[in-house]
Amino acid sequence: MQITLPITIAAFVVILEILAMIGYLAFRRRMLHWGTTPTEAGRVMAGDELISNTILVATRAVSINVGPEEIWPWLAQMGQGRGGFYSYDWLENLAGMDIHNSYQIIPELQNIKPGDVIPFWRGAGVNVVVAEPLHLLVLAGTIYTPKGDASDSEDVGGTWVFALEKTTNESTRMIVRSRVANFQPEWLSAFFMFLLEPMHFIMERKMLLRIKELAEKE
Repeated sequence: MQITLPITIAAFVVILEILAMIGYLAFRRRMLHWGTTPTEAGRVMAGDELISNTILVATRAVSINVGPEEIWPWLAQMGQGRGGFYSYDWLENLAGMDIHNSYQIIPELQNIKPGDVIPFWRGAGVNVVVAEPLHLLVLAGTIYTPKGDASDSEDVGGTWVFALEKTTNESTRMIVRSRVANFQPEWLSAFFMFLLEPMHFIMERKMLLRIKELAEKE
């Protein structure tokens, strides 16, 4: 028993890891393309040109039963120390982000423009590259050293793009694309994304559904 027990435990751990990997691969496409049509998931979006070699491309979408004018204010005030990210703030705060979501429009945070920094936590954030009210918000940077000028010769670390597309007089598609640049060593890049992708899906899905709820209540 003393000889076989460690082997049995080791085999059990290996089996769990294999099952976790199979589950991850089986549901990965759904996580990356949650809420989208094939056309939305596969199309080129603003900000794609800022990263040439990606380890992650996720496109998610939600239909919101109001016009873009009711949705844009929630996007404009995003950020740590601003309106938050409308997701699970308690989970974000476990990582020390100090996020406090606001469920009201904050007038003084509505004048968002290119060059502004959207903080993720104190001392770290990404730049606003494009801000077209009621239509498009492109964020890009490397977290600790925000950048995103399209004239930069080097790729940014990641992009986060929000597109609002009016479908009827009373409905809007909000399409969100996240792209993360590959980094070296490749094995570490792949392992990092294996850990991050499920959490990213959980947090962003909640964000989209919360913005939908808030906008439709206005």
